[in-house]
Amino acid sequence: MSRKFRMLFALFLALSLILGACGTPAEPVAEATEAPVVEEVVTEEPVVETGPDALALFTELVASLPADKGYGTVKVSSLNEELADTPPFLLDVREPAELEKDGYIEGSVNIPVREVLSNLDKLPGLDEPIVVTCASGHRGGMVMSALRLLGYTNVRNLAGGVNAWKKAELPVVTGSMPEAPAAISAAMIEDQALYELLNDFLASLPEGYYSIKTDALAEELAGSEMPTIIDVRTKAEWDKDGYIEGSVNVPFTDFFAALDQIPQDKDSRIVILCASGHRGSIIMMALRMMGYTDVVNLAGGLNGWKAAGLPVAGLTSEMGAFIAGLPADAGYYTIKGDKLNELLAETPPFIVDVREASEIEAGGYIAGSVNIPIRELLQNLDKLPGKDEKIVITCASGHRGALGMMALRLLGYTDVVNLAGGINGWVKAEFPLEMGVPAAPTAGAMPEVDADRLAVLDAYLAALPDGFNTVKPADLNTEIVGGTVPFILDVRSQTEWDENGHIEGSVLVPVNDVPASLAQLPADKAALIVVTCASGHRGAMVMMYLQFLGYTNVRNLAGGLNGWIAAELPVVK
Repeated sequence: MSRKFRMLFALFLALSLILGACGTPAEPVAEATEAPVVEEVVTEEPVVETGPDALALFTELVASLPADKGYGTVKVSSLNEELADTPPFLLDVREPAELEKDGYIEGSVNIPVREVLSNLDKLPGLDEPIVVTCASGHRGGMVMSALRLLGYTNVRNLAGGVNAWKKAELPVVTGSMPEAPAAISAAMIEDQALYELLNDFLASLPEGYYSIKTDALAEELAGSEMPTIIDVRTKAEWDKDGYIEGSVNVPFTDFFAALDQIPQDKDSRIVILCASGHRGSIIMMALRMMGYTDVVNLAGGLNGWKAAGLPVAGLTSEMGAFIAGLPADAGYYTIKGDKLNELLAETPPFIVDVREASEIEAGGYIAGSVNIPIRELLQNLDKLPGKDEKIVITCASGHRGALGMMALRLLGYTDVVNLAGGINGWVKAEFPLEMGVPAAPTAGAMPEVDADRLAVLDAYLAALPDGFNTVKPADLNTEIVGGTVPFILDVRSQTEWDENGHIEGSVLVPVNDVPASLAQLPADKAALIVVTCASGHRGAMVMMYLQFLGYTNVRNLAGGLNGWIAAELPVVK
């Protein structure tokens, strides 16, 4: 067919179609009596794979770490005892270079933190005791958390890490490395998705392991952009030990029920802190696994912050300032017996005797006194005069009176003094006593004081043991002669030290210098410490301060050096 013919034929067809469209319309089609059945096409929703719920996992984990078990930690002293009896499996998660430089606890197996979960066959069974060690407790807290989440039931973290172990002067191995870990079990992974989530987190830890050093945080706080600081210690720790100014207290145990108190923007800069770093590492890990991108844990916690000499707010800080500011020209807030005797004849002050009722019945009391035993003093503030009125506290020797005076002044009482030498000194000066029982104190208005501070101070006084944390001169001498020599901290002045002598082996730190001279005290806060002054007044206040700082075995020499000399015990001049 020629090209010309094909073109004519196509033109003919197009013309026919146009004429047909313009013609008579077709008859309408009859409407169907039933609608056609249309088969419904069911499309299934795509299944969205979700990973493990980090919030639920860590909520359950935290609930399983009670305070009375150290939140999953073991103290260095307890671990040392265990090693001598039934040693647990020691897993050191530091880098090999750290072990070479700083040593390690004998018997440890070294698997760096990033490699732990890929070496589960090197760990014992799920129910076997494991103690994780690192430098400060930060990495150990993360590894302990990961292993517990994977089903290991008996994993603990060494509180304070190897740093705390060495600070307690416990032995480490140096000059060699632990043997390479060997496979000793079959890795038991019940939840592969959870395992991968945890392994990915630990294996990808950056340099610094999501921690921040104290000096770096101090620099941040001095800058223009402030991070959010969340303190996960208990309210009692916050009140007793102080806190970093500007921080928010969200206790560890309640943390996941209080997420409204932390920034909702998951890119916010957040610093977590606790006492030593253990609890902080767990919360930091949880938040990062919940999607927070800029969370770090304060290395060493508040203990490390304070050890670096950085400032804290709160009761302990104010207690240190109180000690540092005790006025020598006002007798460190004492009143001598002769001055009190004069006041009784002129304008009698309010006198509260904080001895036990049995002591008063046996020995008498100063006329006009009311009796509120020291353990009950802060529970009876309504029975004291106003916060600006004169109050004199009396006890036997001045020890309990100093504790009561200090507590009241920390609550805002401005004119409280302690009777120097107590009732013993009053009697020695031949001033009169009334026999029998004083009149019951009358209740009045409750003063306005800081409720949290009152609770902490009341808990301290109410829990004073028999003897009120004093040691008699004869008993201290027996300890020294028997070889149990405590650290003796003499807080008198240099002049008193020179003129009156001192107990052999004592270390002189005048009372006002104690808060700035804590480095002179034993590093181990469980060490035996005896504080002494002239009569017991200054020593009692320093003892209380040190106990609030965490020293657990501090006593005050009853009667001070005066009592020691009166017992005809030796002094060095």
